[in-house]
Amino acid sequence: MHQGSDVRQRIARISAHLNPPMDELQIRGSSSISRVDCRAKGGSVGFKVAILGAAGGIGQPLAMLMKMNPLVSVLHLYDVVNTPGVTSDISHMDTGAVVRGFLGQQQLEDALTGMDLIIIPAGVPRKPGMTRDDLFNINAGIVKTLCLGIAKCCPKAIVNLISNPVNSTVPIAAEVFKKAGTFDPRRLLGVTKLDVVRANTFVAEVLGLDPREVDVPVIGGHAGVTILPVLSQVKPFVSFTQEETEHLTSRIQNGGTEVVEAKAGAGSATLSMAYSAVKFADACLRGMRGDAGVVECAFVSSQVTELPFFASKVQLGRNGVETIYSLGPLNEYERVGLEKAKKELASSIEKGISFVNK
Repeated sequence: MHQGSDVRQRIARISAHLNPPMDELQIRGSSSISRVDCRAKGGSVGFKVAILGAAGGIGQPLAMLMKMNPLVSVLHLYDVVNTPGVTSDISHMDTGAVVRGFLGQQQLEDALTGMDLIIIPAGVPRKPGMTRDDLFNINAGIVKTLCLGIAKCCPKAIVNLISNPVNSTVPIAAEVFKKAGTFDPRRLLGVTKLDVVRANTFVAEVLGLDPREVDVPVIGGHAGVTILPVLSQVKPFVSFTQEETEHLTSRIQNGGTEVVEAKAGAGSATLSMAYSAVKFADACLRGMRGDAGVVECAFVSSQVTELPFFASKVQLGRNGVETIYSLGPLNEYERVGLEKAKKELASSIEKGISFVNK
C-alpha cells in the first residue's frame, strides 16, 4: 500500500508542470492521484522570481535564461495566453529552479504570492512606424493591473519593469503602489539595461575591444533623446571626436528602431532585451544576496535632477536600490543632451502619473 502511494505521488509530481496550480485536475481516470505542487529533488536554494508576460517575445527567452540562473529556486511564469506550453517546455531544462505556470487574470494572485523579484515584460511590442508613446494606452492599463496585484500579494518584492514606455510605466507603477500604501522607491526599478548593453557593444566596435571590457554609463530615460550615453565617462577612457560622439549617441538612442525596422513587422528587440533583462535581474539577485559593489544603471525614483524619476547609476542591495550616484562631470555636448532629455522625460512622467490619477 505504502509503495503504491509513493508511486502515485511521483506521478502527481510529474504532472505538476502541465497545469497551473489552481487546477486540481485528476490524472486520467484515476481519482486517487491528484496533481500536487512540484518541488524538484535537489532543487536549488535561492530566490523566488515571477515573470509577468512570460509567453511573449521577450518573456519566453527571458524565462529560459532565468531558469538557468543558479540564484533562482522557484520561477513563476504568468501570462494571459499560452503559459501552460511555455511552462511545460522550460520545465524540462535540467537546472535547479522549479517552474510553475499561471494562466489568466484569475491566477495572477497565485503567481505573485511569496515572490522576491517580479520581472514585467508584459504588453504589446513596437511595430514599424510606432513610437513608444503609441504603446501607451494598451501597456499602461496592463501595468496598472499587474501592479495592483503586486501591491496586494507581494508588496515587499523588488519589481523590474520592462514594459514600454518605461518613462511612463514606472511612474504608473509608483502611483499604484502609493495609492495602495506600499510604495518603496528602493524596490521599483525601470530596466534600461538594454541601452547600456547597446552602448557597450557599439563603442566596443569603434574601439576594437571586447564589449565585456567596456562600460558606458547611460542616463536619462529609455526612449529616443531621453537615452543619453555619457561617452566622456567611458571605461576604459577614450576621447571621441565630435563626429564619433554624434554617431554613437544617435545609434544608441535609435537602437530599438533599428531592430524594429530590420524585423520588418515581425517584432521588436526581444532577444537582446531578454538578455539585458536577465543581466539586470541577476544584478538585483546578487544585491539581494548581499554581494558588495553591485552597480547598474536604472530608471528609478531619484533626486539627482529636478525630475521625480531618472536613470543613472545605482548600487543594488538587499532591499533594491541602496545608493543613487550623481551624474558626474558632463561635457558640453552631454549637458545640452541632458536638457533635451529632461524636457522629454518630464512630459512622459506626467503622462504616467495622470493616467492613474485621472
